[in-house]
Amino acid sequence: MSAPTAQSVKELIAAKPIFVAAKSYCPYCQASKSTLFKELNVPADKATVLDLDQMQDGQAIQAILAELTQQNTVPNIFINGKHIGGNSDLQALKNNGELQKLVAAL
Repeated sequence: MSAPTAQSVKELIAAKPIFVAAKSYCPYCQASKSTLFKELNVPADKATVLDLDQMQDGQAIQAILAELTQQNTVPNIFINGKHIGGNSDLQALKNNGELQKLVAAL
């Protein structure tokens, strides 16, 4: 892992309240984005969304996220700098009402 790339990933996570590492073709990524941006109306300017499959350094970013979170899959979601997990974790938070509280505070 390159230290400058790792640092830039950490800065991206911290830059906005919501960070989503995704892949454009992934149905779970689409479900997470739909939950956040359509159902819960999170403003786009409050989020950083990276479609790793469309980025030159996408594999490197995914590898860094795996080292940081022990999660190799996408979506890889952070809210307020805290690792949430993937789509199933996001949906579980939504179903128990916690996600709504997290995004209401944005």
